[in-house]
Amino acid sequence: MRVKRKPVAVVAVVVLLGAFGLLFVTRSFSGGIKLPHLGPECTVRADGEVTLDAVQMANAATISAVGVRRKMPEQAIVVALATALQESKLENLDTGDRDSVGLFQQRPSQGWGSEEQIQDPRYAAEKFYRALKKVKNWQKMRVTEAAQKVQRSAYPNAYEKWVDESEVLARALTGRATSAVECTVSGEPALRGAAAVKALAQGFALDWGVDANRLTDLTVTVKDPHAGWRYAHWLVAHAKSTGLERVRFADREWTAPDGKWQPVTGERRVGNDAVVAEVFR
Repeated sequence: MRVKRKPVAVVAVVVLLGAFGLLFVTRSFSGGIKLPHLGPECTVRADGEVTLDAVQMANAATISAVGVRRKMPEQAIVVALATALQESKLENLDTGDRDSVGLFQQRPSQGWGSEEQIQDPRYAAEKFYRALKKVKNWQKMRVTEAAQKVQRSAYPNAYEKWVDESEVLARALTGRATSAVECTVSGEPALRGAAAVKALAQGFALDWGVDANRLTDLTVTVKDPHAGWRYAHWLVAHAKSTGLERVRFADREWTAPDGKWQPVTGERRVGNDAVVAEVFR
């Protein structure tokens, strides 16, 4: 992952991973280690810039969607994202310290749920938000303090270094930024046709807590532009695993091979009351 801030001296380190090729890691002199990225890349621009791989981007979108569904404020989503960035780099890990697993490295032995449950990103995010909501005055705390009240980590200040990245992601994924999530998907689609439609509808329903039929025609109605961009960005974030080819909202269109939001006019313009998706056929 990469986030753009004010100019800072940077050293690039290249690590050879045998048959897996090259992995690039960036370290800034401010002390932060940036996330590695391999393969298809997603870029998020919302008063700052962050890059993630497709898996990380999908997990970030799911964490945000669960927070919005639970009517948590944006700051809660920032705390959740910063926690997941520190604990797992937004990867749904099947191992960790002692019995820790999942995005938040929650432990079955500490009452977070079974290993299988915790490795469901939606379940893990739900549990995190529930625990955060129980923390008195968490909204007035620094991000790292609020996260630590939930996580009880041996490194209580570690979450703070992810605040900038988490704020950029939260602004985009809650719909406060326009055309902010761009992912390029190359090669053969993961799914096509009816299988792609089914995967997209099921994932959408699970993350947003709605009837899967709401997206079976690949169109979701929205009440305002914020909601529209919230859903549009979620769709793009999950494009790689669902066979999504195209998303249209308002006067913008995203396509998988290009990976960019482009202006559209005429018949392709869909207005501000519906987000339209298309899968590979």
